[in-house]
Amino acid sequence: MAILPRRMPHQRRRAPALAPLLVLAFMLALSAGSVHAAQQAEREREETQGYRFQILTGDDSAVTHRIADDLYKRLVPTFAAFRTELAQKRRMLYVAIGPTALRDALSRRCDCVVISAYTSSQVWRTLTARLPKPRRMAMTAIYAEPAPNDQMRLAELLYGRPVRVGVLLGPDTAFLKPALTDATEIQMYAPGDDLNHTLNSMTRAETLLALPDSDIYNAENVRNILLSTYRRKQGVIGFSADMVKVGALATTYSEIEEINAQVAELAADFVRTGELDPPQFPRYFRTIINEGVASSLDLRVTDGARNFARRAPAPQ
Repeated sequence: MAILPRRMPHQRRRAPALAPLLVLAFMLALSAGSVHAAQQAEREREETQGYRFQILTGDDSAVTHRIADDLYKRLVPTFAAFRTELAQKRRMLYVAIGPTALRDALSRRCDCVVISAYTSSQVWRTLTARLPKPRRMAMTAIYAEPAPNDQMRLAELLYGRPVRVGVLLGPDTAFLKPALTDATEIQMYAPGDDLNHTLNSMTRAETLLALPDSDIYNAENVRNILLSTYRRKQGVIGFSADMVKVGALATTYSEIEEINAQVAELAADFVRTGELDPPQFPRYFRTIINEGVASSLDLRVTDGARNFARRAPAPQ
């Protein structure tokens, strides 16, 4: 009968001692792998943070080219810090110039952010009202028309005192009512109503604040509105420089560079904070006055009215 060699005591203790060492080595390997994976994920997270931008245009006109060229120069410094080779991993920020470009931006299925400019508040609201809330929260705008508060301040400067301001609102501009708390009289107008009757009923108003509402201030009605108010010695605070040139009393208005400066500020704030400011009226503006109309209304135009403005900071 074969006799098996007998294990010595120290041999029996050595073999089990290897197990904890193997487990410890395995755990260290897992830990090192986890740390490496976490570090890699952190590097990727840091690399993919940030935004890229694209300017959307609705036409090929010289004015649109001027807007886009100036805007591009203002946006590049904000986005230059991000590495271009990672562009496809970053969230897109679209700047839509005008209503056609805004429609283009809305039609795109993307995890993107939209800043609209050169589109009126009425058109903006019409195009975005039915969007899902998460989509609307990723969009903002700088409206094309002047801020009502700035317009009413201009009226005070022109008349040299607090002035009674009347406003016509249609179904598509009724949402602006909260921004018109300083107005003296607000009249609602619906398509099909007698416009002259509505204007004649504004007996308390000394001046009419015009807002871009296609149901009221369209090509067919503008001349009639200007003549009707002129006969009643009511000045019209228009919503564009062109409107002043054809007979409105005055308006604040923004140049391309002033709107673009505000767009660049919105974009920079978003990149810095990750949050979009709400839609807003132009921040920077200047004033144009129809001196002939002012004289006919017996208004003495002061330098304070002529120079009423809020200038944009110079580009860095």
